[in-house]
Amino acid sequence: MCSSDLSRYRCLSCGKPAQFTRYIDTETREHLSPAVGKCNRENNCGHHITPKQYFESNGITPKPPQRKQVAAIKKIPISFIDTELFKASHKGYEVNYFVTFLNNHFGTDIAGQLVSKYFIGTSKHWEGANVFWQIDIAGKVRDGKIMLYSPTTGKRVKQPYNYINWVHNSIKSPVFNLQQCFFGEHLLKGNIKTVAIVESEKTAVIASYFYPQFVWLAAGSIDGLTPEKCKVLKGRTVTLFPDL
Repeated sequence: MCSSDLSRYRCLSCGKPAQFTRYIDTETREHLSPAVGKCNRENNCGHHITPKQYFESNGITPKPPQRKQVAAIKKIPISFIDTELFKASHKGYEVNYFVTFLNNHFGTDIAGQLVSKYFIGTSKHWEGANVFWQIDIAGKVRDGKIMLYSPTTGKRVKQPYNYINWVHNSIKSPVFNLQQCFFGEHLLKGNIKTVAIVESEKTAVIASYFYPQFVWLAAGSIDGLTPEKCKVLKGRTVTLFPDL
């Protein structure tokens, strides 16, 4: 491969100084023949010999560019939450504000069904906090999103700050490779219903009661509908419900 040298030399054709740009070999970083280059005085001189012309006229076959060796990137395996920690979160619902909200609006029976369906957990990270576990289609727990809701309105608590954290952070896991999946993804296994995807975990839980003809999943955030997550939806009918 060849490129232009930004330095200017005396042109061999017109003799003008600092007007001639020479080509260099990018592999050796050396100039080609002194005549191989281009004069800046296109109208008055017009000297221009390209590397290709030089090689062809001298019967030279240029070497193909050397491909740089790229070191193999070691793929870090996906991390999962310990099963015992996951199971331990399925209690303390009397102090779980989100579950309290569900109980108040749907009654304890329906609320219990929704909690069991999505494996909603309780967290001690904040008083009243809940855990939305991300369980993949293989039944493995990728992580849990800890959130805090108002027990009366069901709205997220955002003051004095946004109450969102991850279980792997709360337990101070030293090495954790989080690769998120859809919230509710475990419901896809053996289910042929149309998939409905919303942004919020809360919306997915509540919508699953009112519209049971869908499998309700949550992307978890406005940018949570990633190609990696969506691989699990291959071959399925999917309807997206954006926030309004």
